[in-house]
Amino acid sequence: MKPMEIRASCTRSVTRHPVRSLSERLADLIADIGDDETSDMYGQGPLINDFEAHVAELLGKDAAVFMPSGTMAQQIALRIWCDGAGIGRVGYHPTSHLHLHEQQALAELHRLEITLLGDAERPLTADDFDAPELGAVLIELPQRELGGILPEWQALEALVAAARSRAAAVHLDGARLWEAAPFYDRPVADIAALFDSVYVSFYKGLGGVTGAILAGPEDHIAEAKIWQRRHGGNLHALWPYVVSARRCLKLRLERMPAYVARMRAFADAVRDLDGMDVTPDPPHTNMAHIRLRGDLGALTQASLDVSGETGIWVGQRFREGGLFELSVGDASLEVEPDEFRALYADILRRAN
Repeated sequence: MKPMEIRASCTRSVTRHPVRSLSERLADLIADIGDDETSDMYGQGPLINDFEAHVAELLGKDAAVFMPSGTMAQQIALRIWCDGAGIGRVGYHPTSHLHLHEQQALAELHRLEITLLGDAERPLTADDFDAPELGAVLIELPQRELGGILPEWQALEALVAAARSRAAAVHLDGARLWEAAPFYDRPVADIAALFDSVYVSFYKGLGGVTGAILAGPEDHIAEAKIWQRRHGGNLHALWPYVVSARRCLKLRLERMPAYVARMRAFADAVRDLDGMDVTPDPPHTNMAHIRLRGDLGALTQASLDVSGETGIWVGQRFREGGLFELSVGDASLEVEPDEFRALYADILRRAN
């Protein structure tokens, strides 16, 4: 069987949320729409505007705008801050999504210069701000490419203070901000309060169809709406994405502490398992990097075999060195820590 066929045959998974058919997902959306709700049109209407206001309040910001993607939201936020400061230079960590996955859009589309801060192999710290004056700094919480690492609260405050010493504005890449809140045991608004603007995602940990919100001061968001139009992001109607985002935020935000607890329980279960490492250990959020030692091809085949035989998908998208990202969601809560250990012990046995 091919990997996708094996995945489809599995009834449980160690990672993310249960896979649902398109018809099931559409039925969820229909069930969540009130009888008196009507579609938005070009970003206007109670459905989208009420949701924007709700998320702005959650984040403790004056205003918010819903956009199709975080890529769009963050480029716009940084462009506005740089224009306002009169400094066309942005600083961020080498593992930032903007640097790795957006085809250098800030430089190509907005003609902004980029300054990389810190070392790709370790988290950003306050000591990394020896850069020239910047129009804006982007800080990601948690740092996904490093396993979801978060700084302790006092270190975070120092990090933001250091950024402010070099930059006109500090923007939060909060794609996984919802997942970070349990680590700090604080409302997301307390975290967002450290930053001038913040972007949050609705499809990553929350499992929505797609969509993002950019939140910040009213004048910043008003200008962001103009740039959204320039980017082609002010679509005629965004209601399917808004309804999905609204539903998943309501459904899963309160479950984040349970996801984090299960990720830590998984790490506890395999800590003494020879050939398997978890980073960070203990995990800071509901995600972590898992490394299995062995030949990449053998590990991939072993994981597919174990998934096919047990009916539990183990997430076999290995990177070089046997590394993969594990993100805990609703599906993960159906797998007990001792089962988790047994699955990966079996993979290691078969691959080595």
